[in-house]
Amino acid sequence: MAKEFKLPELGEQVESASVSKILVSEGDQVEPEQPVMELETDKAVTEVPCDSAGIVERIHVKEGEDVKVGQVLLTLKEQAGTDGPDGRAEAEPEAEPEADGKEAAPEQTAAAHAEAEPPAQARKKAPEAEPAEGAKAETADAESDQRAAEGEVEPETQEEDEPRRGSGEPAPAAPSVRRFAREVGADINAVSGSGPHGRISVADVKRHVQSGGSRGGGASVSAQLPDFSPWGETERKPMGAVRRLTAENTARAWSLAPQATQFGKADVTEIEKLRQRFQEDAEQAGGHLSLTVILVKALAGALKKFPRFNASVDGARNEIVYKRYCHIGLAVDTERGLLVPVVRDADRKNVIELAVAVKELTRRARDGKLGADEMRGGSVTITNAGALGGDTFMPIVNWPEVAILGVARARIEPVFHNGQFRPRTLLPLTLSYDHRVIDGADGVRFMQWLVAVIEDPIKMAWAG
Repeated sequence: MAKEFKLPELGEQVESASVSKILVSEGDQVEPEQPVMELETDKAVTEVPCDSAGIVERIHVKEGEDVKVGQVLLTLKEQAGTDGPDGRAEAEPEAEPEADGKEAAPEQTAAAHAEAEPPAQARKKAPEAEPAEGAKAETADAESDQRAAEGEVEPETQEEDEPRRGSGEPAPAAPSVRRFAREVGADINAVSGSGPHGRISVADVKRHVQSGGSRGGGASVSAQLPDFSPWGETERKPMGAVRRLTAENTARAWSLAPQATQFGKADVTEIEKLRQRFQEDAEQAGGHLSLTVILVKALAGALKKFPRFNASVDGARNEIVYKRYCHIGLAVDTERGLLVPVVRDADRKNVIELAVAVKELTRRARDGKLGADEMRGGSVTITNAGALGGDTFMPIVNWPEVAILGVARARIEPVFHNGQFRPRTLLPLTLSYDHRVIDGADGVRFMQWLVAVIEDPIKMAWAG
């Protein structure tokens, strides 16, 4: 008996993934919990284990293909002798032997089968074989759901044919999908689901918004491109999973949050001396004391001083969610794109502990070993373009956070210090923030406090 293995739930707000590697071949024997594929999802590479044993009869996807939750990945053929659906052991495909130990002839087996079971035409005419109206409807719905899940039915067609839910019946959607609908201003009860039994996904909410459904602020997620062929040759390439997710997140952040920017410069001459002085201690502990580590420490202190920057806006309820934890996101440039691992409890770690944590997260990000949970739950994000030689820039807030700190390349400049011009190392900083919850005056005060702590190593000791 064949069994379909479908892509299981991959995590909160994860509806699809890209097949990066197939670990089995047709004809292979697999066991329960054996990894059968590697998927690139939510900025992480994840192994997908099979949920049952069997022989791989067919592989329905290819490497590089995008797959959705619930899509069939493999067809497994159960081994002979395994339990069937009714709990009894299934018979071997060979004919049953007769009582005297001799095998029955093929003609005898066929005749016995014909006597035991009436012809198909006779069964069709029998009144008891006719399904009830309710059973017909359920069968039709199940077939429609299956076609929709496999992409054979266009969402618009299904939306017209799908019966509307009653006023008291909740929409079939996961909590993460409901939250996303609230964030974009969509009425979840007006969204038609394309999943089994009308289940609503994030993609369905996006499609509803793009088709003219209610949403909060901003233009549609995508727009029709013009035909570029009159101007020359072009080439189309699919977005990778990381690039696609980055595009969705930045577009959503820009659409939902009106952003303002505050610029500043910090004199890091003295803190740079301390950084070099304690670098050996950090290396002995297994870390690297970079300027980013020091900024994580300073930023953790700033969030305690200015809790409004450690928050999120719930526009649907007109509420501000203040976070009592302090997790700092770090934008890391990798071959697969920009990843943002999160340093947990940055306010509770000293500088050496932060040096170890930052080094480990950066390594895992560049090796493609980060888990999805390691890139969620940030309070504020730091993005440092200075190592690449980047000058001042304006980063986009990493939604649902309300602020992001951009760091550019430090330069030695003449500064009037203690009565005369002296060469000092200045670090350009850029603070982008959500203007719905943070005013311009708040941005100025936050930047001034942060610069003062960075410039005074003594204050740094009490920053976090």
